[in-house]
Amino acid sequence: MQMDLRTVAIKPLRHTFDHLVERFGDKPASRYQEGSYNIQQEHIFHYRPAWDAERVLFDKKRTRIVMQDWYALKDPRQYYYGAYTIARARQQEAAESSFEMIEERGLAELIPAEVKQTALDLLVPMRHVEWGGNMGNSYIAAYGYGTVITQPCLYHAMDHLGVAQYLTRIGLVLDGPEALDTAKEAWMSGALWQPMRRHVENLLVLQDWFEIFVAQNLVLEGLLNPMLYDHLDADFSANGGTAISMMTRFMAEWSSETAKWVDAQIKVVAAESPANKELLSAWVKQYRSATREALAPIARRAFGDHADEVLGEVTAEFNARCAKLGLAV
Repeated sequence: MQMDLRTVAIKPLRHTFDHLVERFGDKPASRYQEGSYNIQQEHIFHYRPAWDAERVLFDKKRTRIVMQDWYALKDPRQYYYGAYTIARARQQEAAESSFEMIEERGLAELIPAEVKQTALDLLVPMRHVEWGGNMGNSYIAAYGYGTVITQPCLYHAMDHLGVAQYLTRIGLVLDGPEALDTAKEAWMSGALWQPMRRHVENLLVLQDWFEIFVAQNLVLEGLLNPMLYDHLDADFSANGGTAISMMTRFMAEWSSETAKWVDAQIKVVAAESPANKELLSAWVKQYRSATREALAPIARRAFGDHADEVLGEVTAEFNARCAKLGLAV
């Protein structure tokens, strides 16, 4: 018996969802587009929230920033849940390998006492700063407008928890559980940390969600992360603390990656209108001053007589970054 096989092309009745056809046309959409665009709830609110009756539940007026299309804030990483979790899982595997090597081979015991104490004094209390970052980005995810910005902010909030956990593990590796109690006491009452604690708590009570985005994700992280994971990390490596650098590997990679996402959002918002640019620039100036004040005692503990030089260099790099984004700072 002879069988003839033929290839039959089946034309799909539709390529994607209707809400994506409205934005991109009738063509196949990526997973990022399916999970990000045109899914912000805008209608069918049963009632206004009793705690803020002047606004609907998801209201564009919860920020002073005005955008004609909030979906212009595209994530250059194109993170949706699947892509995000896969990327972070790979980074976690690398970080776990570093911690396992350090613990198995006793590398922490080879770190000079002075370098180890610096790490305990500066890195472990920083986990409380990361908790503040988690709270701020969770607020943005809850009250922001447009899935393309609220979705990555939720991922960013969870990243802050991950960083806090790694900082906790550094304390456990270097000095055991006592390091965590010492770090908490330093955060609550130590003179070194009170300016930073005040700054973090001030950010917790901001109401404008995009102001939080600027103050936390652009300014605080834009000054703090380079100081810790570039300059201080270089000092650790140069003075026998390579094991500490291995344990902060995730933070260094993460801060570089997320800075590109933050920059993309700020650049689009600043280019939208002169009013947006003026407001963003004012926020940056305001929170840059407050952040530098909070970082000053930490920098003195980390770099001694070179603290002003390091802070100046970090600030100059930050100013240049903002200028590229179209801000007048």
